[in-house]
Amino acid sequence: MSDAVAAGNIQIQSITGDNGRLSCVPENNCAGIAGKATLELLGVKSVGIVLNLHKGLPLGSGLGSSAASAAAAAAAVNGLFGSPLSKAQLVQAGLESEATVSGYHADNVAPSLMGGFVLVRSYSPLHLIPLSFPEKKSLYFVLVIPDFEAPTKEMRAVLPSEISMKMHIANCSQASALVTAILQGDASLLGAALSSDSIVEPQRSPLIPGMAAVIAASKKAGAYGCTISGAGPTAVAITDTEEKGKAVAAAMVDAFQAHGGLKAVSHVNRLDREGARLIDFH
Repeated sequence: MSDAVAAGNIQIQSITGDNGRLSCVPENNCAGIAGKATLELLGVKSVGIVLNLHKGLPLGSGLGSSAASAAAAAAAVNGLFGSPLSKAQLVQAGLESEATVSGYHADNVAPSLMGGFVLVRSYSPLHLIPLSFPEKKSLYFVLVIPDFEAPTKEMRAVLPSEISMKMHIANCSQASALVTAILQGDASLLGAALSSDSIVEPQRSPLIPGMAAVIAASKKAGAYGCTISGAGPTAVAITDTEEKGKAVAAAMVDAFQAHGGLKAVSHVNRLDREGARLIDFH
């Protein structure tokens, strides 16, 4: 908190990890917008807040970088006042932030805040349903990020404005299978459902050099499934152990280089069931 910032406002003092690409103007930054929205939800008008933002996710990678910033700011500001708002309530602040950057949707910010899987049933009213992956089951995501820009605007432009009833039914079936896989803790079914999109992936995959080969390589290396993360260019594969994940990651990195001419970095991450949390550095 700061006396130097106007009461009820947010100031962004510094940003690291973004290579100088993000604005420190609060109204033009996801963290600033979410932080201000959180203050309003709290009804705080007596103090101002100074934020320092460190970006741990690459920008424009299809990994929800903007939502991560929004979630971090909302949780941090809420934490300063004893965390009276639930994580589900903080999603509303994140939505205001996302609306200015990538559209009014909670598919990134809700799980960023709440952890695990979250089904967004409706927006009016906002209805979020946490989907619990069984504690005894393990789930790992293999994230492979190529050195390639995939602007969301361009990736959205290739999507069809209309789809056939057959395609609609097919994707609804996979969405149902996805929810079933989560509730049953079935990593194999989860991977299969993610890999069966007939609307978005077929249009976007050709725009990312080597993506088709990367997906094929992941499955050959033992992944249960693989698809494009968000608008891309990151590829995400599913497995159930870290050891398998490392083998899958190596195969995917090699495929990006061999078939797309792209250097890539990989991460093998376990499902985070907790979501945004406060860390005491003192």
